[in-house]
Order: sequence, then C-alpha cells, then structure tokens
Amino acid sequence: MKNFIPAVALLGLSAAVGDVQAASGNPEKGAETAAMCVACHQSDGGGKHVEGGESWPRLAGLNATYIAKQLHSFKEGSRQNPSMMPFANTLGDQQIADVAAYYAQLEPTQGQGGEETPQAVLDRGQQIAERGDWSRYIVSCKSCHGPGSRGAGDTFPGIAGQHAGYIKAQLKAWQAGTRSNDPQNLMGAIAKRMTDEDIEAVAAWLATRTPEAE
Repeated sequence: MKNFIPAVALLGLSAAVGDVQAASGNPEKGAETAAMCVACHQSDGGGKHVEGGESWPRLAGLNATYIAKQLHSFKEGSRQNPSMMPFANTLGDQQIADVAAYYAQLEPTQGQGGEETPQAVLDRGQQIAERGDWSRYIVSCKSCHGPGSRGAGDTFPGIAGQHAGYIKAQLKAWQAGTRSNDPQNLMGAIAKRMTDEDIEAVAAWLATRTPEAE
C-alpha cells in the first residue's frame, strides 16, 4: 500500500490540464463551430449511448477547460479515436476555446445505457464508484471526481450521468494505451486492475446517476 499511487479516481474520464490553458471562449462563436459536432453529440450536447457500437459522450455541462484539453489531446495524439481526430485537427486554439465554452454552458442531460441492468450488477457498480475495491487497489470514482462523481475542478470531469457505452470505451482505451492523457497515468493504472465485469457494472451505475453542470 505504501507504494500505491494516492488520490486516484476509478473512472475519471480525466486528464491533466497541464500547460493547456484554453483562451477565453465565446459561446456564441462556439455554437457556430459546434454545428459540425451535432451529428454525434446531438443538438443539445447530450451525446448518445449506442449499444454494441460507438457511443458519443455528453458534452453539455462539462467543464470548459476540460473539454478544451480533450480536443488538444486528440490533436496531439494522446487520445486516439478515428471519429474525433479528423474533426479536432481542423480546429484552431480559439475555435477550441469557443466550442468548449459553448458546451460548458448547456444544461446537462441524463445518461443512457444502465436502465435495464440487473440490480446485482448496479450494486457492484455503486461499490466501485463510491467505495472502491481495496482488495485489488481499485480506488473509488469519488476520490477524485468529487461527491457523487459529479466533477472536481477542471481536471476531473463529472462522470455521473455520462453514457454507459462511452464510459466503457474510455476504460478500455486506458487499458489498451490508446488514451494516455490522464495525470500521472492514474486512470491507466486503475483501468488495468478492472475486470470486464467491473467495467460493465460501474459504467451502468454511473449512467443512471443524475448529472450536474460543472
């Protein structure tokens, strides 16, 4: 335990802000840029859970600096996604700041993908999210993502109410190393300790939680 990385979040779809500080964003201009995002992220920024396919995350209500960091990460390659990388590469720094500001001021919508999950699976997901599993050094989500996993600052996003399919995809990406933009590899280390059943459970439980604007 003495050598275990402290202050880890289980499910932080998280990333260090580091040196990437978004310019002051203009939500009105961001709305214009976001027109290209509607096909996947929907007109309300709510994204969509796609069972068995690629789910698109809810962006509405997420922290603007966090959103900007993710777009920069796609451009730099520390996040890899065939759908997102071509779009991110078309955006300049100011456009990134603007679109991040736009989505941040939208009202968050409810996540999908956990509605028909058996109660026993949801119970396991709640355990991981709120208490962790110290028998395998899996730290609770709320350790970094704050009470209810609804976000803590601009490094740890709100993951309560995010779509289950997207949460699962990000944990798998950390396991595979195709996402590596989290601080000190916190999420990479935790994801590798999780089983497929753990991932399914915590993703479903978080999707059923009520999101809040950050």
